[in-house]
Amino acid sequence: MDSTRLKIGLFVDVFFPMVDGVAVVVDNYARRLAKTMDVTVFCPKARSQEYIDAFPYRVIRCRKVPIPKSDYDLSLPLIDPAFAKHLMESRLDIVHVHSPFFIGQIGIEYAKVHRIPVVATLHSQYQRDFLEKTKSPWLAKIGAEGVATIFNACDECWAVNRPIAELYRGFGIKKPLIVRYNATDLVPLPPGDDTDLKSKYGIREGDSVLLFVGRIDPIKNIFFSLDVVERIHRTGWPIRMLYVGSGPAMADLEAKVKEKGLQETVRLVGRIVDRTELARHYRLADLFLFPSLYDASSLVQIEAASQSTPTFFIEGAATADTVCDQINGFLAPNDPEIFSRTVLEILKDPDRLRTVSRGALRDLYQSWDQAVENAGIRYRELIEEKKRGIPVPRT
Repeated sequence: MDSTRLKIGLFVDVFFPMVDGVAVVVDNYARRLAKTMDVTVFCPKARSQEYIDAFPYRVIRCRKVPIPKSDYDLSLPLIDPAFAKHLMESRLDIVHVHSPFFIGQIGIEYAKVHRIPVVATLHSQYQRDFLEKTKSPWLAKIGAEGVATIFNACDECWAVNRPIAELYRGFGIKKPLIVRYNATDLVPLPPGDDTDLKSKYGIREGDSVLLFVGRIDPIKNIFFSLDVVERIHRTGWPIRMLYVGSGPAMADLEAKVKEKGLQETVRLVGRIVDRTELARHYRLADLFLFPSLYDASSLVQIEAASQSTPTFFIEGAATADTVCDQINGFLAPNDPEIFSRTVLEILKDPDRLRTVSRGALRDLYQSWDQAVENAGIRYRELIEEKKRGIPVPRT
């Protein structure tokens, strides 16, 4: 590594080939930072022994064990001497942790021992995860407060939106907590001929196209969106619904589609790796349905906005924080009957839909180049602040 370049360590408990939003955020940070800095991502090993890292930055992996009944793993950096050796030899200038669990905690400890700054990004509503696992609101609250204690060991915390910042202030985070919004690597595509996609999915002239992109997982409220599609279908309005992604509930979703007799209306597309091809699917859609109450700030709504496709959210969802109803997106109550009626009203009003589509691109689209450049500036400020012991105004 070049000794004149800053050395950045990004610590994350989920990384490729496992795909989720946090892994995608870390990869986008690392790719852009690596153009001017030496970047290392510290993460768990892949489940597949055949998987080979091929990134424009360094990746150091630690031992892990599978979490039962899950496609996630538990990182075990404390019992991995090779990982510890690589970490100790990394000579980092700043640590950026993206989870409060074992690898994140190792990153925080490294920063404290070496007296360098450490930043944490708060990506998730962890108390929801704890509640799902324990079924106890009290234990979930205790768990979230424990997460806040871990993050309080950092110099600064970045929340992905205002509701997440407020949530963790409530759980006891005392350190500076600022909002840094997520972004996307997709760029707006010019108008194009999507005849091939329409033919592939049986989309006819006059059909409205609805889209979901993400993990096929109940926590994304995928069955709520299917109920919405079923209700619209029953009205006779011509629609096609595309589910893009993979996940543990794929078989259950397919069974539900058949049970509801929606095989001709709903298509389970699977995961799309090619980013241009994914952008074309966003461009094809009239509306992006994202009724998740789990997500803190999902990347897919920004991807949709990059192609002027507005998102329909459930009112009060944390991930809908940046959305103004009827301006750059749409909100509806957490009721599939009312939600479906509201979606149908929008589909029947093309002028309003076009106006909000333009608003989505104008207000919600942000490139990772822009977002990571701002983060890099703050890294340098924090490093200088740590050296001098003088607070620097936050940017």
